[in-house]
Amino acid sequence: MAEPTKTIHPFFSEKSILFPVILLSGIGIIMVYSASSSISMENHNTAFYYMKKQALFLGISLCVMFVAASFPYKLYRNFSYIILFAAIALLVAVLFPALNIKAGGAHRWLNLGGFTFQPSEFAKLALIIFLGYSLSKKQDMIKVFSIGFFPHAFIFALFACLIIIQPDFGTIVVLGMITWGMMFVAGVKITHLLSPTPLLIPVIYFSVYKVEYRLERILSFLNPWDDPYNTGYQITHSLKAFGSGGIFGKGIGLGMQKMHYLPEPHTDFIFSIIGEELGLIGVLTVLSLYLILLLKGIRIAKTSKTLFGAITAAGLTIYIGIQVIINTGVALGVLPTKGLTLPFISYGGTSLVINMAAMGILMNIGASKDYE
Repeated sequence: MAEPTKTIHPFFSEKSILFPVILLSGIGIIMVYSASSSISMENHNTAFYYMKKQALFLGISLCVMFVAASFPYKLYRNFSYIILFAAIALLVAVLFPALNIKAGGAHRWLNLGGFTFQPSEFAKLALIIFLGYSLSKKQDMIKVFSIGFFPHAFIFALFACLIIIQPDFGTIVVLGMITWGMMFVAGVKITHLLSPTPLLIPVIYFSVYKVEYRLERILSFLNPWDDPYNTGYQITHSLKAFGSGGIFGKGIGLGMQKMHYLPEPHTDFIFSIIGEELGLIGVLTVLSLYLILLLKGIRIAKTSKTLFGAITAAGLTIYIGIQVIINTGVALGVLPTKGLTLPFISYGGTSLVINMAAMGILMNIGASKDYE
């Protein structure tokens, strides 16, 4: 008799996901320490404050990824509406002053007994799971506007309305790209996907042109050197970091832009610190790890045995890819400045946990042999 085949847990069998994520997270711990040591010393009287918290976040996130990879991904389909309503409830809760934490003029975080949580990060994952379920369920009528396009665009619009109040325009852009990308993958007609285009003109006018700080970001992006000490400050210092890093970088801990020159060096602009301290070699290494991860995601989406698995895997891959493109694009000055973390590397508990959960689900889809 043939010996029974030994089943390997998805967490360990999907090495093309596990290894890049572990390596990126390890780089993140090192670079969070390097980028935040000066700020940490000034604010907390120790150079290790942010690094220790990030290490704790990483430990929790790895457990979350393992658990997410353990559940058959089809279970997420069964709970898609519950997950969606939970995301909506959290987005509503963050609007109440008694529950939110205000920082930088925005209220994006919930205060849950000393534990802070950013609902918009969870909303991204909830939207992906819901769209994966809904688009796969309606596949026979996906070309019909009222079935394939409108309900999914409506859910995005609902999320957008709740998030713009915070305000967090960047997250809305990410959610929009995820929604339209998943609908495109699912087979929604191109004409339907393009139908909201005329609405973009008034939206851009009122949300960008009529909002002074967003307009300043656009103008400074076009030529940051016109006002390097004000509107172009972040981009110019980010570019200086890359320029001074050269091929091999200055060395870990030896960068200068994190020394109260470049704002948010351990979160939004950590890629700039990588460029300065690890040089072109470090930048290409990080981008190569992301490329491996994204190619694996695309492969899982193409080979999944179920429509739900294929569409959800595509959404998870788009989700990580968009964040990487926007964060690195902003740091390199090819996109307007927008606060968005670099997956697995930037400091931040909520984003790290949600990103790891997304990779756990992707692992399970990739390891699954089930059919529809």
